[in-house]
Amino acid sequence: MSQTILSWSVTFAQICLALAMALAALRMSRGPRAQDRVLALDTLYVNSMLLLMVFGMRTGKVIYFEASLVIGMLGFVATVALAKFLMRGEVIE
Repeated sequence: MSQTILSWSVTFAQICLALAMALAALRMSRGPRAQDRVLALDTLYVNSMLLLMVFGMRTGKVIYFEASLVIGMLGFVATVALAKFLMRGEVIE
């Protein structure tokens, strides 16, 4: 019984995260300002990181958790670089 509940909940989580990624991609493509696009990109990488973690829970393989960690680190650096570019107009001083 608990295995069935876990399977259904992981499937539900994957569907919800895929829907959130689709909405973030829509906001990134139609955002009225550059700040909205950066925030949508931030949301998109967090959702992709979580989707990989849920997929790793489903399969039980460690490689998905490591890929999620790499996406998290690269996404954070990209968000900081884009925010700095929008604030000052340059990334490297």
